[in-house]
Amino acid sequence: MKFTAADHEFMARALQLAARGLFTTTPNPRVGCVLVRDGAIVGEGWHEKAGGPHAEIHALQAAGALARGATAYVSLEPCNHHGRTPPCTEALIAAGVVRVVAAMQDPNPRVAGQGMARLAAAGIATDCGLMAAAATDLNVGFVSRMTRGRPWVMLKAAMSLDGRTALANGTSQWITGPDARRDAHAFRARSCALLTGIGTVRDDDPSLTVRDVDTPRQPMRVVLDGWLELRLDARVLAGGNTLVFCSTDDEIRATALRDKGAEVICLPDGTGRVDLAGMLLELGRRGVNEVMVEAGAVLNGALIRAGRVDELLLYQAPILLGDKALSMAVLPELKVLSERRELEIFDSRRVGRDQRLRARFKNP
Repeated sequence: MKFTAADHEFMARALQLAARGLFTTTPNPRVGCVLVRDGAIVGEGWHEKAGGPHAEIHALQAAGALARGATAYVSLEPCNHHGRTPPCTEALIAAGVVRVVAAMQDPNPRVAGQGMARLAAAGIATDCGLMAAAATDLNVGFVSRMTRGRPWVMLKAAMSLDGRTALANGTSQWITGPDARRDAHAFRARSCALLTGIGTVRDDDPSLTVRDVDTPRQPMRVVLDGWLELRLDARVLAGGNTLVFCSTDDEIRATALRDKGAEVICLPDGTGRVDLAGMLLELGRRGVNEVMVEAGAVLNGALIRAGRVDELLLYQAPILLGDKALSMAVLPELKVLSERRELEIFDSRRVGRDQRLRARFKNP
């Protein structure tokens, strides 16, 4: 199928609408829908939150009778099953839509082509694959959870130009400027969970909450604390919504943390550490699509070595801290360059005085 310029224009609008749910739809995907009749938009909508109407339903309600004979541009294949809401395919059929263009197939095994097949069986023209890369990127975490059973993991670090994240004494506030910090909070807001280690909690006592960004929800806070050393007055425990993974069965300490509103899961890997792969699978089972890691060099290095980091979000300040300062990750020494891990930088931009880089591993 050769898509027209108009097809691209209307799908771009559907993707813009889908992005409005960036902070709110978890664990569901971000989806936008545009209804077009006689070359004009007659209805549009986006999925606003889990349990609420899907994008197609909002668009159909906006279009009313004008939906009959229209083309629907949807950033994700319409669902064909009963979940918390009825199937969108049946609503599109009942409304008299004559063509449906989807940016990508739904990776959810419960849908995975069945939605488009149901529409085609009803005599509706169907096309899939228009602006698929952009649609996939918008829902990279949902795709990861549906296809790999685990969330997409983004590791965030603020560093100097010589790659240092803190002074030797642990001081790191503030390496980057206020614009970069606000930008990082927008990435926090889109995440389902924020992950850190006991070392960072002990040294910095972070709250791990979204600030400086208007968001209706706060991500889950996840702490890796192998020996349950977390202080009961740590700010990361305030207000609940905290999950602690440990590798010890110290029930006294675990009970004390539960009394503070935290959930504690013992998940040892057999070497005295937390099972990182098992932790991510558990988060996937809980509907977590995207995890943002804000941790120290030890946990960062462990996740990278285990192949559990998908993307780096790096803020580089125009400063030098010297070779005694701390690095981003504890990684083994390489003897030959062929052992290096290669990344692809897919986004680079100035944020205030700092530079933001986003990079993904070429061979995850």
